[in-house]
Amino acid sequence: MENTKLLLGQTLSFQNDPFHAAIDEACIFERRGAVLIENGIITDVGPADRLVGANPQAQISDYGDGLITAGFIDAHAHYPQTAIIASWGKRLIDWLNTYTFPEETRFDDSAYAADIASRYLDLTAANGTTTVASFCTIHPASVDALFSAAATRDMRIVAGKTCMDRNAPDGLRDTAKTAYDDSAALLTKWHGRGRASYAITPRFSPTSTPEQLEALGTLWAEHPDCLMQTHLSEQLDEIEWVAQLFPAARDYLDTYEQFGLLGQGGLFGHAIHLTDRERDRLREVDAALIHCPTSNTFIGSGLFDMNGLMAAGHRIGLATDTGGGSSFSMLRTMAAAYEVGQLKGTALHPAQLYWLATAGSARALRMQDKIGNLAVGYEADLVVLNLASTPAIIQRAARAEDIWQSLFPTIMMGDDRAITATWINGTKQS
Repeated sequence: MENTKLLLGQTLSFQNDPFHAAIDEACIFERRGAVLIENGIITDVGPADRLVGANPQAQISDYGDGLITAGFIDAHAHYPQTAIIASWGKRLIDWLNTYTFPEETRFDDSAYAADIASRYLDLTAANGTTTVASFCTIHPASVDALFSAAATRDMRIVAGKTCMDRNAPDGLRDTAKTAYDDSAALLTKWHGRGRASYAITPRFSPTSTPEQLEALGTLWAEHPDCLMQTHLSEQLDEIEWVAQLFPAARDYLDTYEQFGLLGQGGLFGHAIHLTDRERDRLREVDAALIHCPTSNTFIGSGLFDMNGLMAAGHRIGLATDTGGGSSFSMLRTMAAAYEVGQLKGTALHPAQLYWLATAGSARALRMQDKIGNLAVGYEADLVVLNLASTPAIIQRAARAEDIWQSLFPTIMMGDDRAITATWINGTKQS
């Protein structure tokens, strides 16, 4: 049974949202569990004794006390910023002008784009991430590079050409027409090919004219099965800038809404400083908000209202926001989300943090029926965690009385050393 694989270890999956159900009702934990994979699909999950007995010819990978879960899903990233991650000392607009835009001009070179795309996906896989939603640059070559690199790994990927026709340097501006034409061509080429999904991608309102936003809204209306990703209300000075550029708009969200860029399948990164109207409209259309905690603290943007937005019923994912975010690791991102929650007066439970990085982000990407959980019929994107990866974690986890006390030290102090294995579509990554 060459294509039948059986992974043994501790297993953790979700049968409900731990933000809206009791933790013990939302989660399924097996102290000695197993995951059966056939041709890249999970076909059974349960106690190891049952699955081993029922599948005597399966290829077994026994991870002992390793924790097997769904792979991490990074719902908002900028792979072209890989080389400039952790650049010192700037707020959003200065950071873009000083670091981001100069680096992104290099992506008209297809060889450079291919090198960074491969490097980025290697780094994310080493950190247990199995799906990414990424902005590219204005260059079609940058889009081709990321989709191609993901295809060689058989990896589920969401990406799109970043569109900007103002307030950006020479070499990083397109037009309303080329934004539409390039995006349409790339969408036709990649969307639905293998595990690829295209996202229509205006960077944010300040770098798109009304004409470009309207063109992209038209494209989305023509292809409503695509996602649309952008930024919203990240910093207060950004919001003031948007108000100056769009004086007739009711608020920041309205600069998207009036051009057809608000709806189901919308992914709005950051969403920190929302008005009541914006909150209500985002919830009403069931758009997704993507929390980027390491970025929000690194660039000094503010504190995301996880508790209030979850209580109101918003669809929320979690993301690194590489390279404004300061880590490729979703473990570090969970830790930052915990710290932001503490500053907002809410202690997020380890189950809630882990759900955000897996099932919650899958839900944000409208892929909750495919990825983000250990469940029959799901694609076999998995991570195996070593819950004793460093001396500091070992000594703390030794006192654990349940799985959550075992897992939380790895969330707070873990890094790529905690990643024992990453499986993408049923294949262990080297």
